[in-house]
Amino acid sequence: MDGFGGQRFNVGGVLLDRPFKIRRLGHFGFNVSNFDACLRFYSELLGFALSDPLDFGPRVADDEERKAFDATTGWFMRHGGDHHSFVLFPKPVLDHIGGRSTRPDITVNQITWQVGSLREVAEAESWLRGCDVRIRRSGRDQPGSNWHVYPFDPDEHINELYYGIEQIGWDGRSKPPALHEEEFRERPGLPQIPEYAEVDRARDKGTDLGSGYRHETELEARYDVGGVLLPRPFKVVRVGPVRLFTDDLDASLGFYRDRLGMTVTEEIAWNGHRCAFLRVNTEHHSLALYPIALRAELGLSDHTTCMAFGVQLGDYAQLRASLGFLDERGVDIVRLPPELSPGIDYSACAIDPDGHAIQLYYYMEQIGWDGRPRDAAERRRAGEDWPEALDPLPDTFAGEPFLGPLG
Repeated sequence: MDGFGGQRFNVGGVLLDRPFKIRRLGHFGFNVSNFDACLRFYSELLGFALSDPLDFGPRVADDEERKAFDATTGWFMRHGGDHHSFVLFPKPVLDHIGGRSTRPDITVNQITWQVGSLREVAEAESWLRGCDVRIRRSGRDQPGSNWHVYPFDPDEHINELYYGIEQIGWDGRSKPPALHEEEFRERPGLPQIPEYAEVDRARDKGTDLGSGYRHETELEARYDVGGVLLPRPFKVVRVGPVRLFTDDLDASLGFYRDRLGMTVTEEIAWNGHRCAFLRVNTEHHSLALYPIALRAELGLSDHTTCMAFGVQLGDYAQLRASLGFLDERGVDIVRLPPELSPGIDYSACAIDPDGHAIQLYYYMEQIGWDGRPRDAAERRRAGEDWPEALDPLPDTFAGEPFLGPLG
């Protein structure tokens, strides 16, 4: 699909069919019912560090209603320098507040895609509205400081296009709460001042720049992971892909391909079900779409439209170690048909306390300048028995690298 009437847009000096370009999956999240158990699963077991809390309690007007909720505070979480790459929020209180999806089986909090500039975010809102895409809101939230616009997909999953997320550095501290005071609830005027100037302004007002939240853990760092001692024998180095069940694959495909500008890498048929895989950069796919009828056939929970959420680990050795580590701690491990994850060889899914499948893997096929994926016959197939070591593929350890120390 081209822009309106064949219109093209100047995006950083390059003419594109829409006024923005998604660069990567930035973050993702779930709304969960078993909040405390899920928090332990994602923080203590998978290793996401807590960045900042967000209490939804004040948004419940009635005091007695507020007391009825087991949890009202959610958490922003991270695996690297981005303020958050994963969020975990209490579903009952969010359902009560409203303003999100009306479907009870949508437990995806949001699917967040990074674009290259604030101008792209602002112009994306106007363009998407012109395409009759439903927009939840736009502006800039805190914590995290990222500028954004929230479009809904045809199944009512909330997507987010964002720019400029807060970075957490060597001291592990997020921004001070005083820097959370200024939010935008509508499209911002352009240009805005740089974040450096915002920090200067806060410092000049006497804000303690070292007063932000810092994740503390009592877990012993006793596993040698690439020469660094960590509390678990693996490290999450990347989030995604996101796998969604959809009621109408053509409608969902049209939204992500034509509206958000993703590239279809390939489609497959599995047991008579058509499945589509889309990418935003060089990875084989960062989003996969499956018909909702496949959910029951795979034996996955009917409480969610998320087939699986992927987390990439640092290497194959870490992947093997992660399965034993999680199994020893009572986590259910399942293996989905590998044909449903083309571009990934060895992987397995850890089931969180709410029943979400978290796909653990170490390798993703990379797509080069000609845009062609490998033929299925050329891909390595993972057997039931996983060897101790693997021969390399041409794109082993290629793709988005992990920046920063492991711990």
